[in-house]
Amino acid sequence: MSPHLHFGEISPRQVWQRVRFAAAAGNGAVHGQEPYLRQLIWREFSYHLLHHWPEIVDTAFNPGFEGFPWRDDAAALTAWQQGRTGYPIVDAGMRQLWHTGWMHNRVRMVVASFLTKHLLIPWQAGARWFWDTLVDADLANNSAGWQWVAGCGADAAPYFRIFNPVLQGQKFDPDGAYVRRWLPELADLPVRDIHALWDAGRDVAGYPAPIVEHRLARQRALDAYAALKRD
Repeated sequence: MSPHLHFGEISPRQVWQRVRFAAAAGNGAVHGQEPYLRQLIWREFSYHLLHHWPEIVDTAFNPGFEGFPWRDDAAALTAWQQGRTGYPIVDAGMRQLWHTGWMHNRVRMVVASFLTKHLLIPWQAGARWFWDTLVDADLANNSAGWQWVAGCGADAAPYFRIFNPVLQGQKFDPDGAYVRRWLPELADLPVRDIHALWDAGRDVAGYPAPIVEHRLARQRALDAYAALKRD
């Protein structure tokens, strides 16, 4: 529904009422209604943030992030944009985005976490890419969402919340169907290897090795955030 909400083809109030009506008509909760409605509320919250703090489009809501040691790494940014990071769930999401203009909210969080925490590339670079590629690109949601993942926004995610892209893939794409759809070069890999092929000693022609090592990148991010908190 997000593109239709963005372009005003349906209102948040209508969506809210339809979901509630469906739950009442079925004499029980519609599966997933509460998380769905929370996302709708988050959307409205983002609009309030943008209205009162229009600078959140380019500037961290938390001024303490002005000194954060973001990295300027054009090659890493390009690898992320093109789905060539060596982490299948990240690459599948980024290729789906490029081909369709959309990706699931869970994958959006994973790829955003990877850019800002594994690569330490500024959230603004990710927000600009999403703005250019998403069919539901929304200035309020996009800005607030990226700041939430980066840890510098209102009610932001804890700085130590760093998604492990391998575990995220194994949990949310357990049979590898999503990865196989968007990364055809990995289609023949067994399920046990598809989310961590390099750890399994797999070498697939045409697919890159990971551009960072998860454990080291995670520690680098934690050190950067800890230094910021001390300052």
